[in-house]
Amino acid sequence: MMNCTNLPIFLRGEALTTANYILNRTPTKSINRIPYEVWNGRKPSIKHLRVWGCKAEAKPYNPVEKKLDPKTISGYFVGYPERTKGYIFYCPKHTTRFIETSRAVFIETDQERDEEESFSLEEITLNHDMPQISNEDIVRLPQIDSSNTQLVHTEEINTNGLETAEPMELNDDQALPAENQVMAQAPEVENPEPNMELRRSQRQRKPALGDDYFVYLQGAEHDVNIIEDPATFKQAMTSEKRENWFAAMKSELNSMEKNGVWKLVTLPQGCKPIGCKWVYKTKLDSKGQIDRYKARLVAKGFTQKEGIDFNETFSPVSTKDSLRVIMALVAHFDLHLHQMDVKTAFLNGDLEEDIYMVQPEGFVQEGGKSLVCKLCKSIYGLKQASRQWYLKFNKVVKDFGFIENVLDECIYMKMSGRHFIILVLYVDDILLACTNLTMLHDCKNFLSKNFEMTDLAKASNVLGIDISRDRKMGYLDYHKNPT
Repeated sequence: MMNCTNLPIFLRGEALTTANYILNRTPTKSINRIPYEVWNGRKPSIKHLRVWGCKAEAKPYNPVEKKLDPKTISGYFVGYPERTKGYIFYCPKHTTRFIETSRAVFIETDQERDEEESFSLEEITLNHDMPQISNEDIVRLPQIDSSNTQLVHTEEINTNGLETAEPMELNDDQALPAENQVMAQAPEVENPEPNMELRRSQRQRKPALGDDYFVYLQGAEHDVNIIEDPATFKQAMTSEKRENWFAAMKSELNSMEKNGVWKLVTLPQGCKPIGCKWVYKTKLDSKGQIDRYKARLVAKGFTQKEGIDFNETFSPVSTKDSLRVIMALVAHFDLHLHQMDVKTAFLNGDLEEDIYMVQPEGFVQEGGKSLVCKLCKSIYGLKQASRQWYLKFNKVVKDFGFIENVLDECIYMKMSGRHFIILVLYVDDILLACTNLTMLHDCKNFLSKNFEMTDLAKASNVLGIDISRDRKMGYLDYHKNPT
């Protein structure tokens, strides 16, 4: 890697770390699997890999950036960060010299690298001064006594075929300086050697690189973990998984019918309905395997008009700092940590405005093409959907005895004697930390009666954060999932 670039030698540590990063994501012959897959239980993505040492234009985070300031910094890609997503760049002309960012443009073409190498070679050649030869630099060889030499083989050289150059006269003005005079060398006469039979070496040759050493694969061609979801209803119905997608859409419509999300009416005069579309997503489990197929009907909220279709849209969300505090309390008091998920959470919010929407594609009622859906509940995609869901959930849990936290509105706590339970809400994900299992199950039953819930039992992955715990050792670790 270092030999293919012109980067300084002190970057060999970054080159070694990057090589190790790549090898951990490529198959090995010893175990016939990918080391990353063995350690994490899922196949890695390699679509983010880049050519080490290539030129790049990096855009670091700069909160005080002005309009006329340069937007990018020229540098070279030298590695991947350990804790965050992005890349590490070596920028010789920058004050910090090393920059970490995920926003960059890479120049990986061979033409750019060839131009860089040729420029460096030309620069070295032009800067190299030819040495001057003086009389003092001439070394005289000692004379050899002919009496002590042995005659091996002599041949007469025929000089008849050689052309003799005529002497050229030079004027005083055309005379060469003494330091530039070079003695003419006699032409070398090649003495052909006798033909010798060549013998092929019997030594077993070993390849420079092992068979399990692959670098810079194209992620789009070789990453088996990439799953392309359909972007439109037509693509879903023409794909190989059309039966799975159709079942997912039916499940979504059944949930909406159960919650009384809309009713079909005639569009009032002067009103304009908003559009909707299907969004498809293949859900994976913690091991990277397909768990289920999800289809969601989303309203085109960008066509809503403020003051007519919506008023307020703000909805609080729990912060990462609050999550760290909860994790510290769980580890300190050895609390039970469970997780729940709200199915179609936004469909539980009540609407205060009159909003009309076209019927979903592929499920238009027969004989009622002119009808539209009058929304009674909020739906994904609406400007106020998140806010209406939060207001509904906030009212329900307070009626059950939970008290809202003063600093974080998405954290609730309920006391019962010496026992307590903490509830953390992040949109439609719920985290429960409790001192007593009976109290925990009562809370789960209450939530399941008011909302359609999925009980995920002990928390292992929350918002892309993997949680590992050993209660006997009092150990709890959580880190962001790199994939």
